[in-house]
Amino acid sequence: MSANKHAPLSLLLGTLTTETMLPSHSTVDRLTDSHSIINRLAAGILTASIFMLSNIIATAPAQAASHSSLEQAGDIIAVGIPLIAYGSTYYKDDKEGRQQFYRSFGTTAVTTLTLKSVVNKDRPDNSDDESYPSAHTSVAFQGASFIHKRYGFESSIPAYVGAGFVGYSRLKSDKHDVADVVAGAALGIASSMYLTKSYYSDQLVIAPSLSSDYYGLSVHYHFK
Repeated sequence: MSANKHAPLSLLLGTLTTETMLPSHSTVDRLTDSHSIINRLAAGILTASIFMLSNIIATAPAQAASHSSLEQAGDIIAVGIPLIAYGSTYYKDDKEGRQQFYRSFGTTAVTTLTLKSVVNKDRPDNSDDESYPSAHTSVAFQGASFIHKRYGFESSIPAYVGAGFVGYSRLKSDKHDVADVVAGAALGIASSMYLTKSYYSDQLVIAPSLSSDYYGLSVHYHFK
């Protein structure tokens, strides 16, 4: 009788536990909708950031005639590198990497534009007071570093060469000094390295190295 008396209570507790552990369809739908909204918001921020930075890059007037073609090449490459990095996430069907690119590029863009408006440093050619940091360099190195961290160093070598050229072009066109370029590069690299995870397995391997007369650690980093 005692077992039968408690049976309904046990069934009730089991039912409550099951209902508590399993989310309802409406909850799942709300989570799915929230995820979709976040994705659209991230894409919107990326689009707005690209537009603002591209506008800065496209409207930067060329000065000396001997430097105009060099500056124009730097403008094109500065936009091209992050676009290639972004496009690589589609080429590899890498949705997770795409989200990481959104965060990295957005952080770089917002930080760069904020610093420009706060620091108000005059350019070497005195064309305006938005010299620090270099937006061209920050977005170029963000794209190169994203490829490096996500897909491996070997894949990023051409992008790093291009980003270095972008920095050089900004110096030669008298738009920035060394401090502006270095700050832009550091900002772009830091955002990608911190906000991006490797597409592959961990590349850093640490293993013990032991023998009868020696002991220590072996550290190996594999460049893909």
